[in-house]
Amino acid sequence: MIIIDAALDEEGLLVFCSAEGHARAGPKGSDVVCASVSVLMRTAFRIFLNREGIKFRGKAPERGVFWLETDCTAEGREFLAAAGTFLLEGLRSIAQEYPDYCFMTTHTERRK
Repeated sequence: MIIIDAALDEEGLLVFCSAEGHARAGPKGSDVVCASVSVLMRTAFRIFLNREGIKFRGKAPERGVFWLETDCTAEGREFLAAAGTFLLEGLRSIAQEYPDYCFMTTHTERRK
């Protein structure tokens, strides 16, 4: 099972998101759940990486583990709000459609 944990700040902006595990919803290399989560997380990583106004860290230290942390300046708020909403709605959709293979929690966390 893939476990997704996401944290939003008090204003609803993405602070942290991690995905860990393997869905095992299909054969290795053909698992639509794993592929969907991977594509969303990698795309978020790439769009946050060099975006003006976004402070970002992320890593995929091994197969089945991916995390990212964000912060932003005033000029990056709007982009972070939109991109974070897109990422979380996509992940939430996967968890709802495939509850036997993907579980997601979202909580509020203060920025450090």
